[in-house]
Amino acid sequence: MLNAERKPVTGKKVQLMATCLCDAIYADVAKATVEVLEHAGCTIDFPEGQTCCGQPAFNGGDWTAARKVVRHAVRTFTGGDPVILPSGSCAAMMFHGASLAFEHEPDLAEVEALGRRTWELMDFLVNGLGVTSWPGRFPAKIALHRACHTRGTGSIAATLTLLRSIQGVEVVEFGEVEQCCGFGGTFSVSFPNVSTAMGDLKLEHIRAAKPDLLASVDMSCMMHLSGRAAHEGHPIKTMHVAQVLRDAMKNT
Repeated sequence: MLNAERKPVTGKKVQLMATCLCDAIYADVAKATVEVLEHAGCTIDFPEGQTCCGQPAFNGGDWTAARKVVRHAVRTFTGGDPVILPSGSCAAMMFHGASLAFEHEPDLAEVEALGRRTWELMDFLVNGLGVTSWPGRFPAKIALHRACHTRGTGSIAATLTLLRSIQGVEVVEFGEVEQCCGFGGTFSVSFPNVSTAMGDLKLEHIRAAKPDLLASVDMSCMMHLSGRAAHEGHPIKTMHVAQVLRDAMKNT
């Protein structure tokens, strides 16, 4: 599903899908997402029955299990309000992967309807709400990791727009910026040696740019790269972009 096919944003009431990684590891990213959305004037609903977007099963080839999870998401995120995710990969699953998994299913239309109102957070702020600058100060050289699942979406351009508008932020470029970090969910389990080599190469390019921190709109990529860096004995500071925005607006 293309971004152009999404349902236009007509209000500021949203539903938050916090994702499995927020629930298990990155709780502060969910908190930062709430603060950022509230600053943008949004009223947030958090459906407590939410679980997962279905991407792990989908990527692993178990589409039957993936469809079961997606159907639960459809039942959980009802209504017509935008569904916001602080994860480019989970958002892409909802508006692209899920449609593929349901291509020959009778409830495809319901799945596509949810996909049309699903947004990655930065994409929603800029292209949904029209936010083009962000307040506050965040003095740091930031390397932005472009997650694979954000390709073809408005997420990276939106993220750069917001980061570059913050006083003190310098976005530093690094080599092979469009290359995968090597995580790929189940890919890192099925092909650990290839995944490790890809992650280490990515870190080599990032370190060459000498950033103060690595930021991303995908927690899975942050987890993989920070884990590889720590394993190498050279930890690197990582932040979700929502955390950068939250901390910046607290430093005015």
